[in-house]
Amino acid sequence: MPSVEHAVPTKVLAIYAHPDDPDVSAGGTLAAWALAGARVEVCICADGDKGSTDPATDPVELVRRRRQEVFAAGEILGVSAHHLLGYPDGDLDDGLALRGRLVELVRTVRPDVVVGPDPTAVFFGASYVNHRDHRAVGWAVLDAVAPAAANPHYFPDLGPAHAVRALWLSGTLQPDVWVDISGTVDRKAEAVGCHISQTGEPGEWLRSVVGLRAEEAGREAGVRHAESFRRLVLA
Repeated sequence: MPSVEHAVPTKVLAIYAHPDDPDVSAGGTLAAWALAGARVEVCICADGDKGSTDPATDPVELVRRRRQEVFAAGEILGVSAHHLLGYPDGDLDDGLALRGRLVELVRTVRPDVVVGPDPTAVFFGASYVNHRDHRAVGWAVLDAVAPAAANPHYFPDLGPAHAVRALWLSGTLQPDVWVDISGTVDRKAEAVGCHISQTGEPGEWLRSVVGLRAEEAGREAGVRHAESFRRLVLA
């Protein structure tokens, strides 16, 4: 039977690669938790400077626009704080540098739940390969949380150790927990619509796409609208 999670965490840290990723992947859940009283903070690892196929696009101007879009979307979802790491698109790697920055962030924010992309999800159907940045951030999140952030002998100069209670991985091919977002699917659509540099001017088509995807997950969970995750309970 599908597991629909109704409990609300106290403090959430969502870590994703690109400016629109948290809204597309988990915006309904983050909004639902924020409305229920959780403190939600979001980390964006890359600037989104390559988020256009138009050779005439100015990457510096695109980064400026995408940061504005991040803050606008976060206000809609109820995000309390943003952490922008500033890596160029395509430069993300599950190496010591990124892992250390994420360990420091986890130890500073001290969330009970960390949300991020499932790095094991590579092929979606026969026509989409999961972006390398998504996979790199997913592995870095896993390695930063388990075991590094919780063990004082890893990165001992980056603050006191903190054990995250659970990891919630979005964009997974092996979901085992769902969140009912029937009350926040419109907020999610509005937040995704803030990313005009990626979607163009938002309209009913965008709301329809977001709604249809949430309805598909909702059918799996037995609710009207949902988002699905792979959950690892660590403590």
